[in-house]
Amino acid sequence: MARTALIVGAGSGISASVARALARDGYKVALAARRTDKLKALAADTGASLIEVDAADAGQVKAMFAKAEQDLGPLDVVLYNASFRTRGPFVDLDAADVARTLQVSAYGGFLVGQEAARRMLERQAGVILFTGASASVKGYAQSAPFAMGKFALRGLAQSMARELGPKGIHVAHVVIDGGVRSIASGRVEGDGAQPDSLLDPGAIAATYLHVIHQPRSAWSLEVELRPWVERF
Repeated sequence: MARTALIVGAGSGISASVARALARDGYKVALAARRTDKLKALAADTGASLIEVDAADAGQVKAMFAKAEQDLGPLDVVLYNASFRTRGPFVDLDAADVARTLQVSAYGGFLVGQEAARRMLERQAGVILFTGASASVKGYAQSAPFAMGKFALRGLAQSMARELGPKGIHVAHVVIDGGVRSIASGRVEGDGAQPDSLLDPGAIAATYLHVIHQPRSAWSLEVELRPWVERF
């Protein structure tokens, strides 16, 4: 039976590279996002099914899992890659935008993680991955909501890993500590910036695949990725 994977918060960056890597590795893939019209080319490349979902809506998340299992079968891998970001001076932040940031970045991770865990516990097997950011470990000026959401997501992943690991479910959090190169534009950051100043999404995807395939005797619960040229 083919292995299966669901990517929530699919887009053109990290998640697209992970989807392609999984497809090459023999996985059947489902891509979920609020809007799937921009994912049609990626779906064609990977043979993936498409599911529209608001990850912060509990009913829609349940329906998403039901559809993914209908299309693919029991899920072996679930990646939560969704996030929402609002930024600006702290005293000027809009409360509704801050609430949405927390709903998508953290609460959505809880909803997806919970539904994935409920299903994987039946088989005592599976991998649940969460995409973090620099903001998972350090808050930046004018970016308080994103830090709040990503810190919360990291705490969720840590708690889940310790509870579910002994039951056969591998939960890991990946800190993407830096900007990610756009495959479409090939851009680099800033005038005269070195090409390696941005993370290569293909290299990031290779790390996700490595974590997915880790033997259970030596699981990583968190991996931190950053450009080698970064100045600490």
